[in-house]
Amino acid sequence: MSPKPRVFSGIQPSGMLHLGNYLGAIQQWVAGQGEKTNFICIVDLHAITVPQDPAALRRQTRELAALLIAAGIDPQQTTLFVQSHVRAHAECCWILNCVTPLGWLERMTQYKMKAQKQESVLAGLLDYPVLQAADILLYDTHEVPVGEDQKQHIELTRDIAQRFNYLYGETFVVPEPVIRETGARIMALNDPTAKMSKSDFTRGHAIRITDEPDEIRWVVKRAVTDPGRDITFSDDPTRAGVNNLLQIYELATGQSRPAIEAHFTGKGYGALKNDVADAVIEVLRPIRERYYHLIDDPAELDRILVIGAEQARAVAEPKVRLVMERVGFVLST
Repeated sequence: MSPKPRVFSGIQPSGMLHLGNYLGAIQQWVAGQGEKTNFICIVDLHAITVPQDPAALRRQTRELAALLIAAGIDPQQTTLFVQSHVRAHAECCWILNCVTPLGWLERMTQYKMKAQKQESVLAGLLDYPVLQAADILLYDTHEVPVGEDQKQHIELTRDIAQRFNYLYGETFVVPEPVIRETGARIMALNDPTAKMSKSDFTRGHAIRITDEPDEIRWVVKRAVTDPGRDITFSDDPTRAGVNNLLQIYELATGQSRPAIEAHFTGKGYGALKNDVADAVIEVLRPIRERYYHLIDDPAELDRILVIGAEQARAVAEPKVRLVMERVGFVLST
């Protein structure tokens, strides 16, 4: 039998996970655990490309680990680890820096967008796509599940892998981006033209995974819709709010689009919002309950993360030694 495809996913410990993170990414990771070899990395090195409060970063790293496990990530099936616990990531990043043209980084759309919002741009913000490439390439990754906004970074990873392979011989697997057909971009409930964000704490913007039912209903009730009446899926930008609610309902319930449209035939936006709130409350309820149980036992969380780091190092360290050998370093024994 051929080995299972390897899948790598990274997620930053910045802000509390929201419904878009769960429906757009985590739900997909959970579903694929038995089919593929999965590595899920809490990318704390990426988090410090913008200033972080040290105590908050430590707390959010554990919170993220607890939320991922509560949402269904099984450490027995998936290698779940913290990026800074595996130093091969930083070592490989430096080497890849030295084969990556500066122009490749300067053209990154996300860098240009984020840099415009800051008075002082740190070098790490420009360079973090190279670290992301190291994250992925260390594990001979075949597939990288991403949203549309990250596709350019995976294309860069492919370019870096191919350049290194050309210069030093076949070393890296060239990964493929995998973009979910539905749910890759869950939009903000107060602005359906903007993606739901962990860093936007405006009430009504997002539903956090740990939100209580009353808060979920409050947010959904005030979600932006449109002046129309039909409750149908649509690519029309003027109907983005209704389409976003329908997409959330689709992913939360697992129902088909024709069944959903039939369910809402003749109903108004009030019924849509009520049913969306019910569906979201039910899908998040067990996750929230498991999360609070896990976060109350930080020693157990740390134990799980130690095991995950050991599993990740067993793959990443031999790979980075191969990279160093190919470049021409004298390796220590």
